[in-house]
Amino acid sequence: MSNQISYTQEVLRKSIHLSSLWMVVAMGFLPRLVNIVLFAVLLIGCIVTEYGNHKGWKLFTMTYGALFNRMLREKERQESFRLSGAPYLIGAALMSVALFPTVIAMTGFAVMLIGDTVAALIGRRFGRHPINAGTKSLEGSLAFCIAGFLIILFFFFSYAQPMMFLFSGSIGVVVAALAEAYENRIYLDDNFSIPLAVGICLFLGQLVS
Repeated sequence: MSNQISYTQEVLRKSIHLSSLWMVVAMGFLPRLVNIVLFAVLLIGCIVTEYGNHKGWKLFTMTYGALFNRMLREKERQESFRLSGAPYLIGAALMSVALFPTVIAMTGFAVMLIGDTVAALIGRRFGRHPINAGTKSLEGSLAFCIAGFLIILFFFFSYAQPMMFLFSGSIGVVVAALAEAYENRIYLDDNFSIPLAVGICLFLGQLVS
């Protein structure tokens, strides 16, 4: 797990990650069209800001760069422009509300935010059994699954979902954990692949229930 940011910066990065839980609340309370417009505007703004920071435009380096450059992973510091995880996260929110029913969108996005955070922090601190050539750990993936299952249970009880929700959601969490652990092999940012995996499994479960 070389070329990583410090654990302190990882905690700060994941704190910002978790702050995006407001998007889950927005999905539950705002009309779908409002959410689509909101997340689309945020996505465009985020991409423009990161590009401006990469190009060294003063407005963006003094704001975004000063706050977040130390939290960027090495792959996000390349000479060629590379997006951070933030646009993928916002894109996942946009995709979720556009493709899935509200409860499914909320569930998949919450699994991504909380599961990915738990996996990173537990894996970095307690990971002893490396997987995927040492880029991830078994402990981190197990922590992801536990957090994901708890989130599935929360939405199952909170929104009175059928039993198939538990079954298909649990499958989705396992698939999402694999997507998170092998992100570099599927060439799809886990901020995007996790809610997609959970959402598709839940949606298929809804179709057959």
